[in-house]
Amino acid sequence: MAFESIFVIGGNSMRSQRPIEDRARQRLSQLLKEVRSKSDFQRVQCLWLRAALGLNHRQVARAVGWSESRVKRLWSDYFRHGEQGLLGAGRGGRRHQNLTLSEEKQLLEGYVSQAEQGEILVVSRFQKAYEGRLGRPVPKSTVYRMLARHGWRKLMPQRRHPKNDPEQAEAFKKNSA
Repeated sequence: MAFESIFVIGGNSMRSQRPIEDRARQRLSQLLKEVRSKSDFQRVQCLWLRAALGLNHRQVARAVGWSESRVKRLWSDYFRHGEQGLLGAGRGGRRHQNLTLSEEKQLLEGYVSQAEQGEILVVSRFQKAYEGRLGRPVPKSTVYRMLARHGWRKLMPQRRHPKNDPEQAEAFKKNSA
C-alpha cells in the first residue's frame, strides 16, 4: 500500500522553485539594461525569466538556447553567491601554464642584457634553460609562444640579400672599373 501513494499519473514530479524576492526581481530588470556583453545579458535573462514570468529550467533553457543543466547551475550560483555568482569572471585564463608570467619574465631577464648588447638569443639554448627550470622537455613551439608573449620577435640576420645575383654583381664590377 505504501507504493500506491508515491506514483501519481499525470502529476508534476518537480519540486517548487525557490522564490525570488521583489527587490531582487527589480534588480534583475535593472541589470538587463546595464549589462554590456551578450553572455552577461543571457545570464541575467535566465534569472529574470524565472523571476518575472515564472518559467521553469526547461522553458528558460529553450528560450535562451542553453542546456537545462547550465541554467540550473547558473541559478544555483546565483542563490549561493548572489550577483557575484551571476556576473562573475568568465572562464578564461591560463589553466595549463608551465610558469606564471612573472616566472617567465624572471627567466628572460638573464637574456635581456645579452640582447641589449646586440647578441643573438639562440632558442635551442634558451629552451634547455626553460626545460631545466621545469624539469621536463617541452616543444620548441612552447618556447616561441612564450617569447612572443613577452614581446620578443624572431630576428635573424641573413647571410646575403635574397635578391642577390652574383653574376650581376660581377658584371657591374667589370663595367664600372
